[in-house]
Amino acid sequence: MEIKKILVPVDGSEHSMRAALYAMELARVVGADALILYCHKPFPVVLGEPYFQRSIDELMEKSNVLLDPFRDIFRESGVSFADRILAGSPYEIIPEVAEIEHFDMIVMGSRGCTDLEGLFLGSVTHRVLHTAKCPVLVVR
Repeated sequence: MEIKKILVPVDGSEHSMRAALYAMELARVVGADALILYCHKPFPVVLGEPYFQRSIDELMEKSNVLLDPFRDIFRESGVSFADRILAGSPYEIIPEVAEIEHFDMIVMGSRGCTDLEGLFLGSVTHRVLHTAKCPVLVVR
């Protein structure tokens, strides 16, 4: 099995940070590229201007602040990476991105910011495990 592209979904949790560190090391060892992916809730479409644009700007600013520590890890390691911010449910977006962009592996945390949603394994992680068409490495 050859690993050239690793998808690293993050949500700002400690679990996703551990997964990102693991993904960075794996990418460095095998010479793979990584994509750091953050999914946010869709924008409320009922907002009119200027509130809609203000909401977008605030959400993008918060998303970029959340992504900065992950970017720093990859930047400092020298691993080739990109990042992306997408709107939608993570359990739908992650497998979709992995399939469309032909990722060889997904590396993600065992649970995220919403610990109550999945008592033993995070609900997003659980759903990605069952729907992704590529291998999923879950980091505790």
